[in-house]
Amino acid sequence: MTPETLLYAFTFPILGVFLGLVYKGIDRRVSARLTSRIGPPIRQPFWDVGKLLLKETVVPENAVAWIFNAMPIVSFAASMTLLLYIPFGVLKAPLEGYGDLVVILYLLTLQSLAMAIGGFASGSPFSSVGAQREMVLMMSYEMPLATVIVGFAVLYKSFSLTTIASTPVWGVAGPLAAMGVLLLFVALLVVTPAELAKLPFDIAEAETEICEGMLAEYSGRNLALFYLSDAVRGFAMAALEVVLFFPFTLTSMLNLNLTGTPYYVVEALWFLFKVMVIYLLAITLVRTSFARFRIEQASRVFWVYVNIIALVGLALVWLGV
Repeated sequence: MTPETLLYAFTFPILGVFLGLVYKGIDRRVSARLTSRIGPPIRQPFWDVGKLLLKETVVPENAVAWIFNAMPIVSFAASMTLLLYIPFGVLKAPLEGYGDLVVILYLLTLQSLAMAIGGFASGSPFSSVGAQREMVLMMSYEMPLATVIVGFAVLYKSFSLTTIASTPVWGVAGPLAAMGVLLLFVALLVVTPAELAKLPFDIAEAETEICEGMLAEYSGRNLALFYLSDAVRGFAMAALEVVLFFPFTLTSMLNLNLTGTPYYVVEALWFLFKVMVIYLLAITLVRTSFARFRIEQASRVFWVYVNIIALVGLALVWLGV
């Protein structure tokens, strides 16, 4: 790796944690405003993490201690690694060429799997029920998510995210394939809150039913790591959708003649704006507008409706290539 790549490799995860917490704070604030509440300040997630880090980390007596303590680290490491595969605006991903969309799918799955394993290892019946629900939900939404990735592979003849980001999909796809890409985008928007365990798909963490589910027995540093992992994953998921569907640069759209630092600053701000729009659309608006589904309802949504949308989109992409 070049020195520049190493610098990005250290900077991107730190920036991702900061932005993840900021976006989480904005999400909570906007959600509160949409329901006629004042809501917490945007900085609240930072205080939450700081408070958790100062609290005692308790391990249940019946837990498998080493697995219980390892899973928050695995989840956080997976989320930080995920940031290294996603381009940031016009900046290339630090691990470009060392992985592709299949690795990204694996890392997204690994975070949910780590939470489920941690729930099982805690020895709590509430956590075990939550982990079981999470496993069922994972088996439901991973299929349409994989279908979206296959659709891009068919269109670009590559799983490389850098290749996809360098050429906007709407310029590559013909009319028929563009309709398929639009359906894939809709499917991914529905998958997003489930992937992030947000309403209406937070069945595994239903506070009114199973006391926070998988995380019921977590506290202190371990809970802080899961909290950070969730914040980073939310930002990364929205950033991934921007890279896949809306990689347009502002300078090319407006024919701006920018170079050097102004160019990178403008494109970075434009990228963060696009991520914000996707974040508010796919997460904040959805979780504010819908009540929690039951597990069988959520499974039916993905196995029937979202799968059909994704598969029809894939078929249209295949026919239009």
